[in-house]
Amino acid sequence: MSVPISVRFTVFAVLLALMVATRFSHAGNAALLPDATWAVFFIGGFYRSRDGYWALATLFAAAVGVDYLAIRYYGISNYCVTLAYWFIVPAYSLLWVGGAWLRRHYRRVPMDLLRLLVSFVASVTLCFLVNHSAFYWLGDRTGKPSLAEWWSVVTEWYAYFLAVPGIYVALAAVVHVALTQPRAAARLPWWAR
Repeated sequence: MSVPISVRFTVFAVLLALMVATRFSHAGNAALLPDATWAVFFIGGFYRSRDGYWALATLFAAAVGVDYLAIRYYGISNYCVTLAYWFIVPAYSLLWVGGAWLRRHYRRVPMDLLRLLVSFVASVTLCFLVNHSAFYWLGDRTGKPSLAEWWSVVTEWYAYFLAVPGIYVALAAVVHVALTQPRAAARLPWWAR
């Protein structure tokens, strides 16, 4: 599927703006949507993985830049900024790879929904395990880390970190199908429309 470069840049700009606008609040509140970062990396992998790594690097730079500004100038807590913070690189890259895998296997058939589900759940699960395991074990925020307590934290937070990006990715999938379906239908013979 060939997508004009202007469309690819527009999609990237929208994803970047969404991440920047929501990264200030992980949980969201009445004024801010929940953090879309994980969804942005997954969707970015789907749309931009064939363009080289500049898009991935730009998303990382934006995420770190927003975190810096939020902590330095907006009074957001630096609680999560520990040695483990840099594990966002492999964690978020797993999301990008999940989106890229989906792009490579995308066929515009109903089975793509299952591929989306598998790719999304696998990449978010791996991202979650890398990110939260690094924070728990290396973040020096727990008195005496234990496997039982780690597992308790994982089971407490996993559903949330799957659901939030899941909502964004589901919305993106609906928009994607809505915007690409008419073109696919236009290529069908008149008797198959």
